[in-house]
Amino acid sequence: MDNFIVSARKYRPSTFSSVVGQETITSTLKNAIRNNQVAQAFLFCGPRGVGKTTCARIFAKALNCEHLTDDLVDQVRVQPQGAKYKVYIIDEVHMLSGAAFNAFLKTLEEPPAYAKFIMATTEKHKILPTILSRCQVYDFKRINDNDIVRHLQFVAQNEGVLAEEDALRVVAAKADGALRDALSIFDQLVSFTGKNITYKDTITNLNVLDVDNYFQVMDIVLSDDVSGALLLLDDILAKGFDAQNFISGLASHIRNLLLAQNPGTVQLLQVSDPIRAKLQAQAQKADRMLLTRALELANQCDFNYKSSNNKRLSVELCLMQINANYVYKRQRLRQSQER
Repeated sequence: MDNFIVSARKYRPSTFSSVVGQETITSTLKNAIRNNQVAQAFLFCGPRGVGKTTCARIFAKALNCEHLTDDLVDQVRVQPQGAKYKVYIIDEVHMLSGAAFNAFLKTLEEPPAYAKFIMATTEKHKILPTILSRCQVYDFKRINDNDIVRHLQFVAQNEGVLAEEDALRVVAAKADGALRDALSIFDQLVSFTGKNITYKDTITNLNVLDVDNYFQVMDIVLSDDVSGALLLLDDILAKGFDAQNFISGLASHIRNLLLAQNPGTVQLLQVSDPIRAKLQAQAQKADRMLLTRALELANQCDFNYKSSNNKRLSVELCLMQINANYVYKRQRLRQSQER
């Protein structure tokens, strides 16, 4: 039986052109090599799983480095054999001790021309300012959902996996901008579903609340049925879903409704076409100011959730307040019409 290789390793980019979602950085690095304007030291920083170490390896390969070593201080004085540069990749550089940082700083102050240093970190604030001032700093961004979905579709096609787009969008949202996490979740789903990844199986396996619940909540609120909203919340909690995840998801749904109301912002919706159509249809039923107030209430509830002594009550109160805003608006409109 062949050894299984996780997708994050199997599909790890080996060239700049195959790096996902970091076009600005990869273009800058390619230009630096092309124009022979390669700095002495680089710092790649940003969230986990977005390509920092991968880009460091590709960059090192592009600079013709074939051998790396752990003993930086002693070996940096040895010229490269058969290569133009000697490149040192220091991953998670913020973990270096104070003494190691001081020793590294001495190396950076007067480095040999053939030595290049590429550091990667998720915590740039822990790097000494004296180190930062001697580096070209590249801030890697979180990868957007659309780019992650496209890459997962590419992987699925290569692996002979059938995957619904809505399912892959759930994976992308769960990964929160980290492509490596998305690929790990993808492997998990393949094991669970047997090469047929459906939306229903995905939300079940990842314990994600179906987006239809949020459409239903807003329909209930818009129809002035606060009791129905509370009963739906009770049903959701009874299925084992976390109340904070519910209110956070509701806030995201209301935000999407606001975007769906304006043709200029519809393009910001990172959802499938059927969901986009449903959002636009529901958005037409709600007043923009009321949605803005509802978003503010949901976001405040999410922010205060952990400090609340009665967490369920805080979510229920949020639903009541959102409903009350709609009732008040409707009453004011009725009074205005009667006059």
